[in-house]
Amino acid sequence: MHDDGRYEDPRVTGPGGRPSAADPVSRETDYPGWPASGESHNPFTRPPDVDPEARRDVPAGAGTPPTSAVPANVPPTRDPHEPTGHPVNAPSSRPTPGHRNAAIPGRYEPQPPVSAVPQQLTPQSAPDVAADTPPAAAYGAEAADSTYVSGETPTREEDDPPLAMEAMRAVQILNPSGEVTMPRPERTRVMGVANQKGGVGKTTTTVNLAVALALHGNRVLVVDLDPQGNASTGLNVPHHTGVPDVYDCLIEGVPLADVAQTVEGIPNLWCVPATIDLAGAEIELVSVVARESRLARAIAAYPGHFDYVFIDCPPSLGLLTVNALVAAQEVLIPIQCEYYALEGLNQLINNINLVRQHLNPRLEVSTILLTMYDRRTRLADAVEQDVRNHFGDKVLQAVIPRNVRVSEAPSYGQSVMTYDPGSRGATSYFEAAQEIAERGVKEPVSRDA
Repeated sequence: MHDDGRYEDPRVTGPGGRPSAADPVSRETDYPGWPASGESHNPFTRPPDVDPEARRDVPAGAGTPPTSAVPANVPPTRDPHEPTGHPVNAPSSRPTPGHRNAAIPGRYEPQPPVSAVPQQLTPQSAPDVAADTPPAAAYGAEAADSTYVSGETPTREEDDPPLAMEAMRAVQILNPSGEVTMPRPERTRVMGVANQKGGVGKTTTTVNLAVALALHGNRVLVVDLDPQGNASTGLNVPHHTGVPDVYDCLIEGVPLADVAQTVEGIPNLWCVPATIDLAGAEIELVSVVARESRLARAIAAYPGHFDYVFIDCPPSLGLLTVNALVAAQEVLIPIQCEYYALEGLNQLINNINLVRQHLNPRLEVSTILLTMYDRRTRLADAVEQDVRNHFGDKVLQAVIPRNVRVSEAPSYGQSVMTYDPGSRGATSYFEAAQEIAERGVKEPVSRDA
């Protein structure tokens, strides 16, 4: 074998052992199905060699070998490593003996490989049908049934990309049409959002529930009773020193309508801000007559009508929280899915019972909302089960997960409903607001308005 880039094939060599120019085979020629250099020869990928004895009678260049020399009764097989597709001028697994390609000497012209086409397997129960029979009739009633869906057919959820689904949720939450999609209660529902433990999501819950209800056709008033003024920040309402706030209503007796401000960008939503002056209100209320019911009288004297009044309570059980419990008819308790949140819940229930017995007999714990739920921990699931077993139907089915969008929204002066309406936090608060609205219609709350 000479190292000149060509193979020495005994079938194409000329006199003297020199390669014939009639059938050069390049060393670099490589087609699917042809054996590589150094590999064993596959008799079915190239034409089988004729009998050596018969080949002696045929002089070199006298023509093609006789067809009788090809072994007969050889079952057509297919090389499992041979690809089903063949490039142009590539050898097939079963070429026609003796038929050369005129364009490329020494190479057999590809013919449609009969054995290379795999036979399509059919179920054993399928009857023998003609070739023009529709597939539905060939494979029985299952394929003919219009309700049958192939496993490769994507469903609506799989077909829609995540961004499209998020956009659909955003449109549903923002409700650009302004239609009343959440039922309005027959009378005003005054709800105090209270929990003496800090950091459980009272302000976040107040702001997002109020925005969700207002976006869907309800008239909502938010009373910020926390001296930190976080609810005013979340609604982008000015609450710096000198702005009329809830302190003026409690101490000076200013009407609530004079201090309420409209929330920009949210129709049907008003907010009574809180400034740092409210921090000294508890001390000043000690000597005021009927100190526990100052806020209740201010809300009752409001000339307008609201569907919901949310009171954001401070993280304490002082006079400000007592004013909120006296003015409210319902208590919404956000509970963080951790052990410390459960530990102080007993004391809060005791204070609510004291207010019900001596100051506000209509007060009741109507709603429990689980917040900051982390599905990765067993503790969150254990707290949820304990709360649901103890409070029963008062616990909302909607659970607020830990979501960074909920924490980012106040830094932009927005609620998560407008900051990122397609996020999981916005979707969860929307479901909670819808559930609260539906419960209010089924069990209307009586109130002397």
